[in-house]
Amino acid sequence: MKIAVASDDGKTISSHFGRARGFVILEIENGEIKSRSYIPNTFTGHARGMHEREPHHRHDSHAAIIENLRDCKVVISHGMGRRLYEDLTSAGIEVYVTDETDVDKAIELYLKGELKNISELLH
Repeated sequence: MKIAVASDDGKTISSHFGRARGFVILEIENGEIKSRSYIPNTFTGHARGMHEREPHHRHDSHAAIIENLRDCKVVISHGMGRRLYEDLTSAGIEVYVTDETDVDKAIELYLKGELKNISELLH
């Protein structure tokens, strides 16, 4: 199973999923981290400059995000838009919006079944 964590530096969880500079991608097998990589964010609407051209981004279907994270079963962020949350969930991706800011701590909590999803952090 793969998990994607929105992060600007590979260590802390980004406060805004779409504006994150990249994503920590972790491969989990039997409850243990088997691999860890960092991919730059070149696919969200913010990364592609869509939100500067179209501030309300009504036409952004999030298809590029879903396509680029299609191998991930879980996505973790410190904040994201409600519509993106719903689009990821509809695509079968488990989404956690958490108040945890440390990538490693969030993964540890997730693996223990203790990571909380806080809907108040959606915007």
